[in-house]
Amino acid sequence: MAKVSIKDYSWVIRGKQRRDIIKFIRDTDTPTQISNKSRYSLNNTSRVLNEFVKKGIACCLNPKQKTGRLYVLTPKGKTIKNKMSAEK
Repeated sequence: MAKVSIKDYSWVIRGKQRRDIIKFIRDTDTPTQISNKSRYSLNNTSRVLNEFVKKGIACCLNPKQKTGRLYVLTPKGKTIKNKMSAEK
């Protein structure tokens, strides 16, 4: 498992949208798929995904595409997601 700082973990769990959206990222998903599953607007979902990319929690597999971008959790993101589900 990847090492996760307390700062990154607390940043994710502090925000309801971040907590919810990280739960819905599966293998490879588009922002639209994640938005539909999480029931947040596409605009909010895309904003959170961009924040995740900047913090190294998720990565975009095809960033040069205008539509149909695919996002996956990084090892760091998977560790945060697993830690969140273990604490329930």
